[in-house]
Amino acid sequence: MKFVIAILMIIILSSNVVFSEKGTYFNQIKFIQYSDDNTALEEVKNGNLGMYFSAIPSDIIDEKSRQDLKIFESTGTSYSLLVNLAKSDKFNPFSIKDVRFALNYLVNRDLIVDELLNGYGLPMISAYKPNDPDYLLILNELQSFNFRYDPSFAENMMSNALQSAGAQKIDGKWYYNSKPIELTIFIRNDDPIRKSIGEIISSQLQEIGFTVSKDYGDLTKAFSVVYGSNPADLKWSIYTEAWSMSGFVKYDSVMTAQMYSPWFSNMPGFNNPSYWNYQNPEIDSVSQAIFVGNFTSESERTNLIKKAVLLGVEDSVRIFLACKTDQYVTNKKIQGVINDFGAGITSRFSLINSRSDSDILKVGVKKIYQGAWNPVAGFTDSYSRYIWDVVSDSGSYKNPYTGITIPVRSTWEVETKGPLAKIDVPSDVILWNATEQKWVQVGPGITATSKVTFHYDFGNWHNGQPMDMNDVLYGIYFLYQWGANNAAEMKTFDSEFSPKANQAIKTLVGIRVIDKNTIEVYQNFWHFDNGEIADSAQVWPGVPWEITYSMEKAVMDGKLAFSRSDAVNNNVNWLSLIIPDDANVLESYLSEFDKEKTMPVALQSLNYSYADSRYQASISWINTHHNAVISNGPFYLDSYSPEARTITIKSFDDASYPLEAGHWAKFENVDLPRIKNIDFPKVVQMGQNLTVPITTTTNATLYYYFTNSQGVVIDQNKIFSDNGTAHIFLNEQQTEKFDEGSNNLQLFVVSDDAYKPDIFRTSFLATNSEFKLVEQNKTIGTETPINNYNVELLVILAIILGSAIAVMMKRSKRRT
Repeated sequence: MKFVIAILMIIILSSNVVFSEKGTYFNQIKFIQYSDDNTALEEVKNGNLGMYFSAIPSDIIDEKSRQDLKIFESTGTSYSLLVNLAKSDKFNPFSIKDVRFALNYLVNRDLIVDELLNGYGLPMISAYKPNDPDYLLILNELQSFNFRYDPSFAENMMSNALQSAGAQKIDGKWYYNSKPIELTIFIRNDDPIRKSIGEIISSQLQEIGFTVSKDYGDLTKAFSVVYGSNPADLKWSIYTEAWSMSGFVKYDSVMTAQMYSPWFSNMPGFNNPSYWNYQNPEIDSVSQAIFVGNFTSESERTNLIKKAVLLGVEDSVRIFLACKTDQYVTNKKIQGVINDFGAGITSRFSLINSRSDSDILKVGVKKIYQGAWNPVAGFTDSYSRYIWDVVSDSGSYKNPYTGITIPVRSTWEVETKGPLAKIDVPSDVILWNATEQKWVQVGPGITATSKVTFHYDFGNWHNGQPMDMNDVLYGIYFLYQWGANNAAEMKTFDSEFSPKANQAIKTLVGIRVIDKNTIEVYQNFWHFDNGEIADSAQVWPGVPWEITYSMEKAVMDGKLAFSRSDAVNNNVNWLSLIIPDDANVLESYLSEFDKEKTMPVALQSLNYSYADSRYQASISWINTHHNAVISNGPFYLDSYSPEARTITIKSFDDASYPLEAGHWAKFENVDLPRIKNIDFPKVVQMGQNLTVPITTTTNATLYYYFTNSQGVVIDQNKIFSDNGTAHIFLNEQQTEKFDEGSNNLQLFVVSDDAYKPDIFRTSFLATNSEFKLVEQNKTIGTETPINNYNVELLVILAIILGSAIAVMMKRSKRRT
């Protein structure tokens, strides 16, 4: 086996590749903290900022601002409530499922959208936004809940559950064992939307009879109080969360795990072994099946998602409220902005592709630093993520408009015989044995579901050292070692990272290095989209092996922690490569490795002169830049100034960088699917044929859903608009199913080039009586398409006397 590894190292170290020139237009990007949106808006107008990486509230963007700026809309931000259900010595009402579930009727989602978001958004009841590709798969299930704002219903549900648990309501206040039932709402006061949500829910719970206290703070405080504390300590009862996306994803394998499942370390307890932890084996099992591709067809995947969402919504540990139409602004001089459907202009593609008449770009950010910078269990906040995403390249990424997997620094071939058949694995394929602490061959008779052959475009790391397969191998070792079942015994366990790694290695059969740029990855993972198979098998490294090695040793020695939870639990720093003190800890390990000629156990066959050059280059980087952020992207991190609240990145002008400036220019423009015109009657005659003509952009796919006033789906279908015209047709038997009275239509339009749907919603009256058809709900077809056309049936006075009908209707619009 040592001979095999030695041969691999000879292959690896003989790298010699031809590359391109500079991969960016700007020489330097400076991120500057601007906490006040009004100030940031003015700075973008006058050119002191090129763009602002926080969504601007709609109420401060006036018509003049719209003329003076470029405005980009995205649907990236969503809002939720995280509920602490821990059982403790002190009575916790949210440990009762019905009390949590009742919150769905206590929150006024329409108020949040209409008043707090000024109509720029949509209600949500699950982790999936109406703009997400998987949303249409679960619409029937979501409709079945029929959530509505009904505080009386919510109070009755809570009261029944609390009384059954032995609580008493005395003079309008709830008590348990003669003590007031107390709740603490942790409210994010650095976000006006979440502050308002927190104030509203606090007031409503107080009116029901709970004794409510409010704790205010930003994300840094939330990391300690909410995510970093033992839920059983009841330091918080409800937390006002918000989520942003780093990119648009068509097939999201993580969503149900991240938002609903304990195993993913994102639910109360966060898998810290010393804390009380939320447990739900059923939803764990379902979301793990989605995560590891344990399905045999697209329909089976759909059923898994439906089940996971139903379980998550029913348990109501994380309750979703609304998604916002984010409005980002740039100065008019900035060209080349790419508006990702998920991340908006904060997508990695924007900063790489943007350009102007200056070689310096200044970007305003809401916060300059909130969470730790480390690639294992850090980068959990959006503020660090959108900088890291241009400092570090990945092997693959997602198309910003379709969400499918696309190459970045790798190309690939996928081999699979389907979900049930197997392919033979060569006996010399290797894997890391965490118990024996060595690479071992899988031997004869091993099979796998898929094989992916990656061809990597290696260049230099930012410290000048060439990337090579040793970086790949060490990343694979780390996954096996820290995801092993006995990782805790070997001190290679992190409460947030290790459970995820453990799931990942269950699918990884082994790897084989073919040459200095090519590696085969064998796995038991299948998907109906080959791009997802490649994405699952991706082993591209984000940092040099020696940085991972030094981080690993610092954590194992108890000086730092990879995750927030372990940092709090062990009373050490949450490892952050951008913080000088943490970088110096790593530098001391690198110096020790160099002095003692120490090499990692996973790379024992290395030539020491090679390892020495690696150690020295990273030591020099840390001493020069006062950070350990060393990666491989088109920009490198030059400096971080906490006092000035700035981070500066500079173009990595290295001849080895393989992607030229303008590589992503193809994403500057996209043809969005649009509903141009729809004729729909205000009143529908039950038992008669119904035809609804629709005009759209060409090559569009339309999904429609008719529901009654209780949210039950009456009819649904998918139709096509190849030439820009389509018709919804319902026959007599189908229209007979409408409720007499109020019904609803939802229409979603997508295309192969853009999976973000254009949405039309309307309410209409159905009747069995004879009537004369009145004017229709009509959208006039123009070149300016509608985003979301929502007609609310506020008042229906249907007095049927022979042929007489009186109907009052009001129309309103919501932008998405």
